[in-house]
Amino acid sequence: MILAPLVADLPGVPRRTIPARAATDRPAGLPSEVEVVVVGAGIVGLAHAIEAEARGASVVVIERDACARGASVRSLGHVAVAAQDGPTLACAFQTRDKWLALRRQAGLVVGESGSVVVASADDEMAVLEDFVCARDGAATLLDRAGVARYVATVGDDVVGGAFLTTDLRVDPRSALHQLALWFGQRPRASVVTGTAVLGVEPGHGRTLVRTSRGDVVARRVVMAVGADVDRLYPGVTEGRLRRRRRHGLRVALESPVSGDSPVVLGGTALLHHAGFTRSPHHTEVRGRLDQERPAVVGAGLNLRATPLADGTLLLGDAGSGDAGLSPFRDESVDGLLLDEAWRLLGARPRVLDRWTATEAVADEPFVATEPQRGLLVVEATGSTGLSTAFGHAARSLDGFL
Repeated sequence: MILAPLVADLPGVPRRTIPARAATDRPAGLPSEVEVVVVGAGIVGLAHAIEAEARGASVVVIERDACARGASVRSLGHVAVAAQDGPTLACAFQTRDKWLALRRQAGLVVGESGSVVVASADDEMAVLEDFVCARDGAATLLDRAGVARYVATVGDDVVGGAFLTTDLRVDPRSALHQLALWFGQRPRASVVTGTAVLGVEPGHGRTLVRTSRGDVVARRVVMAVGADVDRLYPGVTEGRLRRRRRHGLRVALESPVSGDSPVVLGGTALLHHAGFTRSPHHTEVRGRLDQERPAVVGAGLNLRATPLADGTLLLGDAGSGDAGLSPFRDESVDGLLLDEAWRLLGARPRVLDRWTATEAVADEPFVATEPQRGLLVVEATGSTGLSTAFGHAARSLDGFL
């Protein structure tokens, strides 16, 4: 029973209980019965909601906060397409097509300026050469002068790079909220915020979703709550998912960056994106960085700079280990990010905003599992949600719906 005594069995204090929530507290958008309930309005939840509604289902998205505030909103806005690998690569291209379609349908701002990976050593350039050969048109090699066409200041150690033509960028701080508003206006859809899901109880062909503002009966439930899935289903995460906290910054340079500029990635990105790791030179890069900049490798730094329309940059990310170990933010990680950005961009950034994002990581890029009948738990692991969620949603719903 969720409702519990406020004060009970204390001498001289009368017993009081929390009253049942009145029917008038139920929000207008929360139906008593619906075909699909999606829990969580981050990119993974919205992707599954949009896909389910496109297949003809009535859908309600339930979000515990006033708007999504998790890892999706705190990401760097880089839709990394070409750097994915295996089945996730196909999901990334499908996701790219969906972002461009939503730009037309929902009025989202989606930049098609690609991304540039900057190589500062011969082994990094060797990895990029292998990568470009494998991508067959989705990426092109750049010499030092080619990098200079995209990056305002090129450091002395830059030897070349690669231009990833298919990558996109969005401003996650506004795009997710705008996407939720658009979806909530669809004829068979609604988005309910400020409402917590307390439990999901299976039935005969129906599932009861208990929320803080009333119950909903659904045919199917999609749980997309990121790293917090262990709050309701610890068995799903045990031995499979773990938490990781990443640091991000919004920074300004002395000269504003054009909003049409590409995303810029440093050589540390070669250690973190699956598409680069197939090169036999990948181990050379890791070995050299382990010797030259062990603190950077130890912090799991994956340097990326995403330009925004206001001339600032989203800069990140770094951080490693179990996010549950400590509630405190390590300032040295931000220092590493700023130092590496200085090396890459040729200017010391000025910090405007700081944040951390807690994400789920696993050995697999996407988790879709059914812990009970009628309930699908989904998770884009690592930092791949913006890049792959729509493609994964189409696949995970094929069998579930």
